Amino acid sequence: METHARSIAKAVSYRFLGSAVTFAVAFVITRKVDLAVGIGVVDTVMKIGAFYIHERLWNHLPFGKQPPSDYQI
Repeated sequence: METHARSIAKAVSYRFLGSAVTFAVAFVITRKVDLAVGIGVVDTVMKIGAFYIHERLWNHLPFGKQPPSDYQI
């Protein structure tokens, strides 16, 4: 089971690259740095939240998980 802090850290690191791509696409389309930055920031905030919720929901599903062993060595 992952902690909330780990899920947040994964979401932030994943979004860093995604935000750079979003900024680049927005800049190519608009040719305006301020608009591209705004789009990148809104995209980042929304997708970090979506990823966090997605991760937490998947933690409740048994699909692909192995049950914990009855003992530890």
